[in-house]
Amino acid sequence: MSSHSTLRPLFACALVLVFTACGTAPGVPKPGPEVPRPDQVLVFATLYSQNCAACHGAEGKLGAAISLANPVYVAAAGVANIQRVTAGGVPGTMMPPFATAAGGMLTPQQIDILAQGIVTAWGNAGELQGQTLPSYTNTATGDPAQGQKSFATFCSRCHRADSLTDPAYLSLISNQGLRSIIIAGEPQQGMPDWRSCLTGAGARAMTEQEITDIVAWLASKRPPNPRQP
Repeated sequence: MSSHSTLRPLFACALVLVFTACGTAPGVPKPGPEVPRPDQVLVFATLYSQNCAACHGAEGKLGAAISLANPVYVAAAGVANIQRVTAGGVPGTMMPPFATAAGGMLTPQQIDILAQGIVTAWGNAGELQGQTLPSYTNTATGDPAQGQKSFATFCSRCHRADSLTDPAYLSLISNQGLRSIIIAGEPQQGMPDWRSCLTGAGARAMTEQEITDIVAWLASKRPPNPRQP
């Protein structure tokens, strides 16, 4: 038997040992960490950054949509409303439905994690201690004429009427969006909540009816077909 014949089995064994030690053959990339399927992501920070941050801001504020990092908004909305809006979206606005049952990509468990995470991250149970919040959703009929008067009393100090009655603006925001902003304010933008819009002598919070009337007046200025030019 030649020396070459003797070396072949030894060489083959050496290759097996090398490949076993390396875990893969030369030129074949090592497998990376397993990437979870979208429906397996159950971490609030990841779910929020992937689904919410683009509109509501990376830290829940300073986005194009309402700030979620606002304890007044969190208290007014509560977990149930945040779940409902996340799941079903807001028809006629840029807020889409995220629930799989409505054509979105999030499971009920993921929507619950998002809602609970928003309340945990940005809520503050002591923010409104001893105070009565206006209801999150409208519970009465609004009077546009009275709403115009209330707007002049509470809002005109900072907002020109024509800036908020702009058809382009009203076409992009729902009545609930208007109500939420009036109740919760936009603290990062310097807009106070419903308690502090009136200053000076006789300062007081808006009543539930005044909020409802202002929304009714603004809504009356919305174009009949807001998606049309």
